[in-house]
Amino acid sequence: MVERAGSGAVAAETSVVPGVGKRRRGWVIAGVAVVLGGVLGFHRLVPNWPGRVGSLIESFLPWGGVLIVVLLVVALVRRSAVALVALLLPVGVWVDTFGGLLLPGEEGGGRELVVVQHNVSDENRDPAGTARALADSGADLVALEELVDPQLAAYEKALAADYPHHVVRGTVGLWSTHPLSGEQVVDIKPRSIEEGWSRGLRAVVRSPYGDVAAYVAHLPSVRVGVGGLASQRRDESAALLGRAIAGESVEPVILLGDLNGVVEDRGLRPLTSQLAFAESGFAFSFPAAFPLARIDQVMARSATVGHIRTLPATGSDHLPVVARVALE
Repeated sequence: MVERAGSGAVAAETSVVPGVGKRRRGWVIAGVAVVLGGVLGFHRLVPNWPGRVGSLIESFLPWGGVLIVVLLVVALVRRSAVALVALLLPVGVWVDTFGGLLLPGEEGGGRELVVVQHNVSDENRDPAGTARALADSGADLVALEELVDPQLAAYEKALAADYPHHVVRGTVGLWSTHPLSGEQVVDIKPRSIEEGWSRGLRAVVRSPYGDVAAYVAHLPSVRVGVGGLASQRRDESAALLGRAIAGESVEPVILLGDLNGVVEDRGLRPLTSQLAFAESGFAFSFPAAFPLARIDQVMARSATVGHIRTLPATGSDHLPVVARVALE
C-alpha cells in the first residue's frame, strides 16, 4: 500500500512538472520577443557606450527578422499561445520599419538619373572586366572607390567609350554620360589620419534636367573587436561630409559612396538627417561572398531614390549597387 501511494505521488509529480516547464518556457520566449521588439523599435535609445554598442546593433537591424522566425518556430514547437501573441510586437515593428523595402519600386519617370555605386577594391584583379560590367548597367553616373595605380588606367580606358566625362580625386572617381564642371576635392579626412588621404570629391553634372551636385565619398573603415565597434574615424568623416553637403548651393544633390555604415547607423546621422535614401530594396552589398549589410549607399536631396538593387559580383569584395534617382 505504501509503495502504491508512493508511486501515485511520483506519477502526480511528473504529470505536473512538464506542464509548468512548458509554461515557463513560453513566458521566456515571450520575454525575448518583447525585448527584441523594443530594440527594433527604440534602437536609438540603446546607449552607444561601451564600444558603440548602439551603432553595432543598428548595423544588423534587418536581421532581427531572422530572430523573429527562430522565435516563431520555437513558440510553435512549444505550442505557447502567450509567446505567439508576444511575437506580434516585433513582427509589427519589423514590418513597419523594413516592410517597405520588400515592395517593388515605382516605375521611373522622365526626370531621373540611373546611378551606380561600387567600391572596386584596390586588390581587384580584373578592373577592365569590372568596368565593362558597370557600363553594361546603362547608368548615367558611375561612382568608384579604391581607385589605385595601375588599375586606374584600366578603368579609364574601359569606361571611356560610354562615359566621356570623368573626374578622379585621390582614390575616388565619378564617370558620367553628361558633362561635368566644378570638380573639387571634399576634405573628409579625420584628424588622426596622415596627410595624403583623399576620399571625397564633388562635381556638378550638367544633366538634361538641369545641374545636379554629385558627391562621391569613401568613409573610413570600421572594425568589430572585443572592445565593440571601432567607428570613431568613420563618424568624424561623416560629420565633415555632412557639413560640406549642408553648405551645397546646387540642387538637387546626389551622394554616392562606400559609407562603411547602414542608413540606420546613428554614426551616419549627419548624412541621413538631410538626405533621402532608397525607398525599396535591401541591396546588401558587403561582403560580396555573403552580403550582410548595405554599406554602399545612394542618397539624395531634392530628389527621390527609388528601388535600389545589387548587380552581379565583380572582382571586388563589394557588390555594385544601382538605383534610379528621380529629380524634383
